[in-house]
Amino acid sequence: MPNLDNPLRRHFRQPVIHLRLPSGGRFYPPGALNMPPNGELPVLPMTAVDEIVTRTPDALFNGSAIPDIISSCIPAIRDPWAVPSVDLNAILVAMRLASYGHKMDVTSTCPGCKNNNEFDLDLRIIMDSLKTPDYDTPLVLGDLTIAFMPLSYRQINQNSQMQFEDQKLMQALNSTDMDTEQRLAMLSESFKKITALTIRAIAVSISSIQTPDAIVTEPEFILEFLNNCEKDMFQQIRDHAIALRQAGEIKPLDITCSECSQKYTQDFSLDMSNFFEINS
Repeated sequence: MPNLDNPLRRHFRQPVIHLRLPSGGRFYPPGALNMPPNGELPVLPMTAVDEIVTRTPDALFNGSAIPDIISSCIPAIRDPWAVPSVDLNAILVAMRLASYGHKMDVTSTCPGCKNNNEFDLDLRIIMDSLKTPDYDTPLVLGDLTIAFMPLSYRQINQNSQMQFEDQKLMQALNSTDMDTEQRLAMLSESFKKITALTIRAIAVSISSIQTPDAIVTEPEFILEFLNNCEKDMFQQIRDHAIALRQAGEIKPLDITCSECSQKYTQDFSLDMSNFFEINS
């Protein structure tokens, strides 16, 4: 807790911008968000300690860096691990805006002439483009009505950790001297884990499944259903979940090459290893 008697308190950092969450505050569990009456969250610039956190490999790897910085810069978010995926990009952009301003240096290689294009990206445009997917319209399959919800940051981080472990296993398989039979057995096991991870990620993105007789919200029942439903039905559920996720992602950048004038697009993602670095 800050010392209220400190005469330097009036020189502490102050909110630079105010963030209106794309979700409007939906999808947060009780107590995770202290929403102001005007619906706009004050965003403080990062401290020197926050910058150190963004450069700490362990914190980046285990995912704790992001919640730590959110707690520091947006105190109204009381449980950063509960932040829904639909708000995460907006929160990260807002913290970058508050800390370093709206310009971000971007380098892009033209696919035609291979020229390196360097330009300033206005993060305010990125912020304005972020929208919440339509989670109000359920997916109806026969007599089932399936409602979806975004993943929390905690769930996203858990999935990322498991995916990383599977990637390490695949790399080990490519470099090991084990015989073919052992390699095939390990590959089979790895694919099973990846499939199970995919099904689990879809299961936690489903808030309820309504049947003619009941409304099912228990995660274990939903997971069991996904493991035992028909292939075509699972495919439709998976495609719907993917479409919702993609609708909330940052759209690719439209770029015109300064050398050959070719127009092309480039994906833009918030890479935590360098997104909060000041470009020199």
